[in-house]
Amino acid sequence: MKIDVSKKTMILGIETSCDETAAAVVENGTVIRSNAVSSQIDIHRRFGGVVPEVASRHHVDQITVICEEALNQSGITWEDLDAIAVTQGPGLIGALLVGVNGAKALAYVHGLPLVPVHHITGHIYANRFVHELEFPLIALVVSGGHTELVSMKEHGSYEVIGTTRDDAAGEAFDKVARTLGLPYPGGPEIDRMAQGGRPSIDFPRAWLEEGSLDFSFSGLKSAVINYVHNEQQRGHELNSTDIAASFQESVSEVLVKKTMYAAKQMRARQILVAGGVSANSKVRSEMEKAARAQGIPLVIPPLSLCTDNAAMIAASGTIGFLKGARADLSLNGKASLAIEDF
Repeated sequence: MKIDVSKKTMILGIETSCDETAAAVVENGTVIRSNAVSSQIDIHRRFGGVVPEVASRHHVDQITVICEEALNQSGITWEDLDAIAVTQGPGLIGALLVGVNGAKALAYVHGLPLVPVHHITGHIYANRFVHELEFPLIALVVSGGHTELVSMKEHGSYEVIGTTRDDAAGEAFDKVARTLGLPYPGGPEIDRMAQGGRPSIDFPRAWLEEGSLDFSFSGLKSAVINYVHNEQQRGHELNSTDIAASFQESVSEVLVKKTMYAAKQMRARQILVAGGVSANSKVRSEMEKAARAQGIPLVIPPLSLCTDNAAMIAASGTIGFLKGARADLSLNGKASLAIEDF
């Protein structure tokens, strides 16, 4: 279904899929009028990861405050909004339910349409704040819970052509970081540590069968953990910076080569990278080099839009709204939700 993306819209987005309570107002799918986020990183750091029940309780405390803050920052009123977009899934079910029920209450009170959004499409559409999407395109979505290659032929049309068979890249980053004694979240810590190291350790790259666009990072994660334990048992001093650099090199090489192969196979006019791991400096620099060599335009969001936020949900929700996607008050959160449904 072709849509007119130039149509004027004002959408409130709500995101509570994990540990960020976020709300944002986005104009025309491309202009951020406000983007309010209440992060729980400091709360979960002491546990070494996100505790679902703790996350849900903090969402309950913050959801109303954050929505009001987003509207106040935007300089508009409820009457100026065209719709409310909310993450339906995937994510932690308790966290999702807080956002979904909050969005339903606001939509009912203010008489606004309710638009369900898939979390991964939000990450993809964060790129539209940087550059208009050009089709056909390939999007690499890489985060703590997802590593997927998505082919898009038009706005709102998604085909997953590659996915992770075990650990997502971001999950591997967090587990390797924990092995090295680094705090949560591990991705930024690994990135910082790798700056002072050399990729001198030959960790494995999982290419899978020939032509596969799927990913696997479980073997790499285990190889790093085993390497660390073996070095410790031998009484060797760990060179953590080289371990971080070598691990990061392995992840980056697989992500870049598979993305470029997919782009070539699909004759993509544009490559998008999205999700928390797209903030990694090695991934960004290597992707830029490869895309430049292949002559395909590359779009990556600014660091502030790589991690979970509501502006991206409003951006994707804008497309859903224009395509006629609507939900009634029976809308429910779904912890596992296929992107093709959107």
